[in-house]
Amino acid sequence: MTAIDAPLERQDLRRLAERLGEGCRARGITVTAAESCTGGGVASAITEVAGSSAWFETGYVTYANGAKTRLLGVPETLLAEHGAVSREVVEAMVVGACRDSGASLGVAISGVAGPGGGSPDKPVGTVWLAWGGPEGVESACHRFPGDRAAVREQAVREALRGLVRRLTLP
Repeated sequence: MTAIDAPLERQDLRRLAERLGEGCRARGITVTAAESCTGGGVASAITEVAGSSAWFETGYVTYANGAKTRLLGVPETLLAEHGAVSREVVEAMVVGACRDSGASLGVAISGVAGPGGGSPDKPVGTVWLAWGGPEGVESACHRFPGDRAAVREQAVREALRGLVRRLTLP
């Protein structure tokens, strides 16, 4: 992303957050986010929308593994066995966030944004996301290209898209 593209990227995130808010208000539900590699990017995009406090009450930034355990109830055994960047951990994160916040819908994100920290199994750009709600938990792994900022931006966008998709399910 170039500096000239930045305003367009922010507008895209804002449109997604506005659609999310419209859907939450129409259904009378709230949403939460449990974030690691995005460091509050989802919460930031959501709170750009005026009136978002009606449908977004709580977000969690659990960058360290200890915070995932303390704040979201992610079992230490899951972290030890699968690592923070895994399906198992993001699914536990979203379940914990929804449970503790009382939100009807949630998203969790954990990934390797770079530039370091990657491995052959989990290279830089690997991001796991999980969405949770009344119909259960769904997760997906993405390999986003680009530098740290680009990986984080793409992860936030995909998190919001997934929340909007869940609101439009029949």
